[in-house]
Formats: sequence, C-alpha cells, structure tokens
Amino acid sequence: MSRDSQKILAALDESIEIRNSLKYEVAKISYAAEVISAAFAAGGKVLIAGNGGNASDAIHFAAEFTGKYNKMERRGLPAICLNINPAMMTAWTNDYSFDTLYERQVEAFGKPGDVFIAISTGGGSLEPGLSSNVALAAKKALSLGMKVVALVGKTGGALKNLADPCIIV
Repeated sequence: MSRDSQKILAALDESIEIRNSLKYEVAKISYAAEVISAAFAAGGKVLIAGNGGNASDAIHFAAEFTGKYNKMERRGLPAICLNINPAMMTAWTNDYSFDTLYERQVEAFGKPGDVFIAISTGGGSLEPGLSSNVALAAKKALSLGMKVVALVGKTGGALKNLADPCIIV
C-alpha cells in the first residue's frame, strides 16, 4: 500500500473514531436541541460564531435554521451568524480587537432567553490573544441571560466551563 493510501486510511479511521465518540455525547446533543427549540418557541433567536473552518460551520448552521433543514416545511427560524459581516469584522478589529469582535455583537443582538452557539476546535481561552473571541462572547451571553451551547474539540478549553451543554468531539 502506498504512503498516500496509508494517510487516507488513517484519516478515515480518525473520522470514524470521532463519529463513534459522539455516542457518549447523545444526552448533551439532545439537551442542546431542547435549549435551542425552547428559545425559538419563546420567540428568541440563535447567535452563532466560530473562527476559520468553524466560521464556515457557523454560516451553515445559521442557513439551516433560516432555511429548510432536512427539507422540512416550516417557518424560517431566526439565526444570526456573527462572522458573516465583513464591514463589522474589519471596522471593529481595526479600531479595537479581534478578541472582542463576537462579544460586541452578542451585546448588540442578544437578549435574555436567546442562545449563543460557540464553535471552537480547542474551546478557546478567556486570555486575550489566545483564541479568546468565541469564549469571551460566551461569557457575555451568560451575563445577558442567554444560554450557551458549545461544539468543541480537544479538551473543551474555556467553553467547557461556560457552556451548558458543551459537546466535545
């Protein structure tokens, strides 16, 4: 077997292992669905943010809520992706800091009963400059009476202690 084939098989095995690990997160996944559904039922909204590839995931999440997830005939659900506005992103980070970019938007758009979905590969940090923007936004969401749901990797980082539930993949 070629070296490239071995790398591909290793990547596939890792993907299968990650998907299998989700079996241990079923209760948290179900609870996240309940939290999000309750917010929508009460007239609330979902704010979502991530960085890098997770920013793309955040965009996709928002599109599924406002669009037709799984081809269900239903009304659009109010979801805002916080990493979709380049004018806000460049103006805020130029004048202030990338660390507080999502925190500021949570402050602007979030209300008690809304949900913030934080997507982060490492779970972030509350220390400036250490992948802190998503974690700081989660902290702000909690201070506003919002719920925080996190989808994270590795050990969960700061989001592990801020989100309920924190789904670690």
